[in-house]
Amino acid sequence: MIDQWIDVLLETVGGIDPLLRTLLAGLAILLETSVLLGLLVPGDTIVIIAALAVEEWQWWLGLIGATLAGAIAGESIGFAIGRWLGPWIERYLGRRWPKAALRWARTERYLSRRGGIAIFLSRFLPVAHSLVPLIAGASRMPYRRFLAWTIPACLLWGTAYSTAGWLAGGTYRELSERLHGAGYLMVAVILVFVLAVYLVKRLLTRLEARHMADEEPDAADEADAAGAAADGSGASAPDAIARTPSTPADGDRRA
Repeated sequence: MIDQWIDVLLETVGGIDPLLRTLLAGLAILLETSVLLGLLVPGDTIVIIAALAVEEWQWWLGLIGATLAGAIAGESIGFAIGRWLGPWIERYLGRRWPKAALRWARTERYLSRRGGIAIFLSRFLPVAHSLVPLIAGASRMPYRRFLAWTIPACLLWGTAYSTAGWLAGGTYRELSERLHGAGYLMVAVILVFVLAVYLVKRLLTRLEARHMADEEPDAADEADAAGAAADGSGASAPDAIARTPSTPADGDRRA
């Protein structure tokens, strides 16, 4: 039964002209990465579905190129809007949607602390991948520096999703005539990829959460250690500070 459903899906998607299918995937990614439209347009799902119908490696490369171009265009739109309207957007959110304003402030803090690394990692973080281009533009970051960090992230993202769909669809086509229930294998490949993406996002979110906190963790730890030394309730300040993680180098902050 599942094989029949997959055959219908592949025939439907495969019936679309390859060039049009590739362009539509790129457009979906452009909309998905533009400001907060990613909450409405499931760009990653569209890319995987488009990749399922890819049979030739040339169209696989074309799909990667389209997703890369779409992601860069979408993030560039967000960057330009932030450059022109960033302060106004921040004030508007503060008046109308305090929770959204809080998310903006946390993301702004994250960008100021992590610099270029935040731009790279934000492509894989929920919500942040839409806010970071806006805030980067509002912060007057040079556009070339923004591109230098976002292009590798978009390329990695587009390659991962395009390849996962291509391999899943190719595996099904190769085995469907010889193996009953080959559709389950295709679904399993996609589910393993989706689970891996989810786990990576969760891990990155946990690792980067401390950089969105109200205080730098290291500075707060040093202040606590110094206070403990002053009232005699703990180890000496130098010893306590020595046990705290080192503060990132200035070069890393500006990366």
